Amino acid sequence: MTELDLNAITARRWVDRGDFTDGEFERARAFYARMRADDERLERVRAEASALISEWTGHKPRDVGSFGTRLNLESSDLDLGIGYPVEDRDRLREVLEPHAVFLGERQTRFSTSRLVFSFTLEGVEVDLSALTVEDFTVACRMLDQIDTTMTLEERIAHTWVKHLLRSSGRTPEYAAWKLVTYARFCPEFNWVPIPEKPGT
Repeated sequence: MTELDLNAITARRWVDRGDFTDGEFERARAFYARMRADDERLERVRAEASALISEWTGHKPRDVGSFGTRLNLESSDLDLGIGYPVEDRDRLREVLEPHAVFLGERQTRFSTSRLVFSFTLEGVEVDLSALTVEDFTVACRMLDQIDTTMTLEERIAHTWVKHLLRSSGRTPEYAAWKLVTYARFCPEFNWVPIPEKPGT
């Protein structure tokens, strides 16, 4: 049960401390602390995955997913991204073929796309997006802004709403909610999600 007006919040595409009663925010804070319990392990796996991707592709990845922004739910996978020249994408597929499954090409902005690959490391699914060099630069700028601007209270509130939407089976709203932070901090970046997987 929740005292939040989820319909109003999802329509507004943002939530903050002022939407919560004190009691509900304390529940949200406790939930958020539980989500952080696996941070050390995921950080270690992310470091190992990043080193492998750098070795395979010659490009240093960045965490472009919910773990990187500390908005993940339990059993999170990892979403890493690299900037890669479009004209060399065939070579990238050849390089990654022994290591990762190619999931396909996804539209990213109106005129650009990204290639998505997946592999598993220590039981954690790692999705790798190869964006255009320009899109990767935009994404990094957006993530830097989230890192420095989004408050802990906003992260707690966002993660609680995400949890409520998923646990109540509101799948379309949940999928849309996962992207509201990106849209808020970088409106020009139309981030189309990878198809749903549990726990992301």
